[in-house]
Amino acid sequence: MNISLQNKRALVCGSTQGIGKAIAMELAECGAEVILYARNKELLKKTSQELPNHHRQNHQYIIADFSKPEEVHNAFTQYLNENSTIQILVNNTGGPPAGLAIDASITDFRIAFNQHLINNQIIVQSLLEGMKKAGYGRIINIISTSVKVPIQGLGVSNTIRGAVASWAKTLSNELGPYGITVNNILPGLTKTERLTSMVKKRADDAGKSEQEMEEIMRAGIPLRRFAEPEELASLAAFLASPAASYITGTSIRIDGGVTPSI
Repeated sequence: MNISLQNKRALVCGSTQGIGKAIAMELAECGAEVILYARNKELLKKTSQELPNHHRQNHQYIIADFSKPEEVHNAFTQYLNENSTIQILVNNTGGPPAGLAIDASITDFRIAFNQHLINNQIIVQSLLEGMKKAGYGRIINIISTSVKVPIQGLGVSNTIRGAVASWAKTLSNELGPYGITVNNILPGLTKTERLTSMVKKRADDAGKSEQEMEEIMRAGIPLRRFAEPEELASLAAFLASPAASYITGTSIRIDGGVTPSI
């Protein structure tokens, strides 16, 4: 199986921590030159120094704030004017705050829509011609199992994640003739800072300790554990590779079997 990414360049969004960082590390391990993307320059510099460099890759980073689509557009325009083609894109950013959909403001929805779908569109449009010329393109979106079954208490997230999934499926049909694949990874409960804060909030709401809440949450997962970020990264590397050239338009769950749908 060919999962080598040598001579490929990969952009990983939200790549200074959690799932994004794990994916960046794995793609670099497979030989790709990785371009990190986030808003914190110091964390970007630190992470770029941690990336595997077995093949003398020239790892880089881009600084921009996902809450400002115009800044994202300008950052990518400038980068691509000065650098070569990127063949692999991993769209990844933190989810919207928890809360009921009915209680969310119009601004809440607009912010989430910009941070997820609008920025994804900006980046894909920026990279598309390069992917076409290279004859190789992989677009991988890290979204949520909520696109299969909405998650209680995540009203804005459920809505926006569903929009991203439909956008991705549409793109897969449009870009298929160019050999560009578009797929989604749907994480379940994964050991990240977001999970830590979720456990704390649920524990506080239920009047339980964080350890008790973790045990309750794990008991609801068929595999009885949380995912490691590296497990999602392995799937991302496969989808980015030549071995996955006939897989497109899919949404693949990595959730320990917890989502109650086929």
